[in-house]
Amino acid sequence: MTSVSLEQPSTAVRAPRALTPTLVYIGLLIAVVSSLGAPLIPTVAADYDVSLGSAQWSVTLTLLVGALASPVVGKLGDGPWRRQVLLTALVVLLAGSVLAAFPLPFALMLAGRAMQGVGLALLPLLMSVARDNLAPDAARAAVATLSVTAVVGIGLGYPLMGLIAGSLGFHAGFWLAAGLGVVAIALVAVVVPASPTRVAKPFDVVGTVLLGPGIACLLVGLSEGPVWGWGSPRTLVAFAVAAVLLGVWFRRELRTPHPLVNLRLMRNPSVLAANATGLVAGVGMYMLMSMVIRYVQTPTSESYGLGAPVVVAGLVLVPMSACSFAVNTLVGRLGASVSPRVLLPTGVGMFAVALLLFAVARSRLWEMFVVMGFAGLGTGLVFAVLPRMVVAGVPMEETSSGLAMHQVLRTVGYSVGSALSATILTARTVAPSRFPDNGGYTVGAVVAIALCVVAGVGGRLLQARPVPREP
Repeated sequence: MTSVSLEQPSTAVRAPRALTPTLVYIGLLIAVVSSLGAPLIPTVAADYDVSLGSAQWSVTLTLLVGALASPVVGKLGDGPWRRQVLLTALVVLLAGSVLAAFPLPFALMLAGRAMQGVGLALLPLLMSVARDNLAPDAARAAVATLSVTAVVGIGLGYPLMGLIAGSLGFHAGFWLAAGLGVVAIALVAVVVPASPTRVAKPFDVVGTVLLGPGIACLLVGLSEGPVWGWGSPRTLVAFAVAAVLLGVWFRRELRTPHPLVNLRLMRNPSVLAANATGLVAGVGMYMLMSMVIRYVQTPTSESYGLGAPVVVAGLVLVPMSACSFAVNTLVGRLGASVSPRVLLPTGVGMFAVALLLFAVARSRLWEMFVVMGFAGLGTGLVFAVLPRMVVAGVPMEETSSGLAMHQVLRTVGYSVGSALSATILTARTVAPSRFPDNGGYTVGAVVAIALCVVAGVGGRLLQARPVPREP
């Protein structure tokens, strides 16, 4: 196997000028859909008169469906139906937004959120469109920009959704997503070019049937483990089923001639380093976000915390978005002149600095803004580089599939980070208090710093491996 560059056919330079803005717009739409979850959990629980645990499923289901749909959408997007797949997924997202926007029973709102999750699988497809239709430098910049749209969108979407929910009701946020979805469908129909001429390959139905439930059981176990208990029968069964299904899937994918995910490509040093770093760094990054949001909203009566409302907690994420966008712009201008071997450990190091600051200085709101600013610098660097590394290591016709698997691994990392932070803070909570002691956040930050060290060093070492040859 040899490394693959971002070089494109000459036809790529004739892409519509509106293509990159269209792709970025859809990426931001995906971020808006993501931001309809966590900030609204208390409001959803109160409006539907359900527990916070039940309301949490409005987030879990969306992420779960997004993870399940990513490999399928990625594989279909590598064939001749890319634009059709993109349009279909956006239509499903639109339908889910409309369903969740109406004041219907709680179960139907959850169904709408699940349908929105299909849209979360589109980011690898957008990057693949950029690679196929833009000149190399423009494609590299577009992929880097798309990679941080989630961070930028969440930083803007969390406070925006908090304001909308407070003034118009949380259903208004879903109407906003629906309106943005209509515009996205129109833009894709007009702007996005048809797929390059490619032969349709057989679809791996068996692989899909194995991978989907396997990922579902893994993510459910991770998300519900802190609630059910890590030693509870339900948690253990979820992990056991996931291990069996994913083990069988892995073995089968290496043998079938037309796999859902070409695992042999994952051995490329660039792809392997990107996937491993994305998984481990994702754990640490989501730990920080979870802890900061929770810490900022902790009432001051606990002798720590800032007692901030949801809107202010969302505003704390704005520096992360701004700094991510700024560093992404810088990476785009640098192009290929700076190696990922330099950018990746630098980004992970920046994020470790953010965690260190959170561990030692978190008693004032402005300190939280500084922490999230450094987190944005690190996130922007890491997320701008990782997709570029995947793209550089896979053939053009496997771009969507390779990026989709990378996204699945990052989602698993986020789930582990959320579960790990919840477990640490729960262990530091003493009844009858509902809040952990202040030291729990320090422990969480130290654990996340250790993970960043592993991600930075491991990613650097993996990139230095020789490129394996196909047997």
